[in-house]
Amino acid sequence: MLPDLPRISRRHALEGSAAVLVVLGLLLWWLLPAGEPSPQGRVTFSTGVPTGVYQRYGALLEDALDREVPDVSISLRTSEGSQQNLARLASGEADFTIATADAVATYLRDGRPGASRLRGCARLYDDYAQLVVPRSSKVRSAQDLRGLRVGVGQEGSGVRLIANRLLTAAGLDPAQDVRPVSAGIDTMPKLLEDDRLDAFFWSGGLPTSAVQKLSERFPVRLVPLPEELVDRVHAQGGSSRYYRSAVMPADAYARAQEGRPVETVAVANLLVTTDRTDPAMAEAFTRTVIRSRDRIGREVHPAQLVDLRTAIYTDPLPLHEGARRYYLSVKP
Repeated sequence: MLPDLPRISRRHALEGSAAVLVVLGLLLWWLLPAGEPSPQGRVTFSTGVPTGVYQRYGALLEDALDREVPDVSISLRTSEGSQQNLARLASGEADFTIATADAVATYLRDGRPGASRLRGCARLYDDYAQLVVPRSSKVRSAQDLRGLRVGVGQEGSGVRLIANRLLTAAGLDPAQDVRPVSAGIDTMPKLLEDDRLDAFFWSGGLPTSAVQKLSERFPVRLVPLPEELVDRVHAQGGSSRYYRSAVMPADAYARAQEGRPVETVAVANLLVTTDRTDPAMAEAFTRTVIRSRDRIGREVHPAQLVDLRTAIYTDPLPLHEGARRYYLSVKP
């Protein structure tokens, strides 16, 4: 005969069942994916002119997103630049874009349609103003552009904004004292090479491939934009406070600079979206931008300067909630 087994009390049975449930719960927590589901859908990214840094950055970011967020399909759309990018974003024609901080501040100041809906995801890298002339040109300062044919960027570009401010700071009326030519970085180098321009302004990351290639086939140089000129830009008030004095390193365009650094003005670029964007999508975009810095930076050198410590500073825009979640998740 088998010995009598000890009777298990109801209380002990309940405690045992609870322990099993806890163990199962922990196991499920470990095995199942945590957090919100990965974002899905289609988004449009408004970039820039075909040979500009924005467009190349967008193409490489598209590749990174394919790996990081495979259920999101991204469509790139070229543009004239920052001002057109912001208008597209605000109207719903685009979901994400890159724009300079001065262009964003101007859009907000002017109360343009949808301005209150704009949100920042990350501070990226700085654009540097570049005044390019043939090496044989007599132009030594912005003041010397009077009466000349000057490429000032397309109407919807950030280049147009900064070119007009620099010309004004130099004591020139952008519409009357120079012969402004509305053109982008995709056409200005060829126009200068063919003697259909005397100079052109560009604002972009260093180096910009179109300027680099021009300097390798045609003798050009960069005209200094010294600190005192930047001080006069600041005196214009408003969004001009987003410009700062900077120096292009001697090797940015080795042939054009002939081993010499060049004084200039810089302005930050921002990754921008709107309050219509789902937080999970904004978080995924922000995370991908930060994580892909080195990979993108191997081909677009300005991207190497994207820094987690400064990316959170998207002034003059408030952070999107999704971007905020990302920065909180990686906060030490």
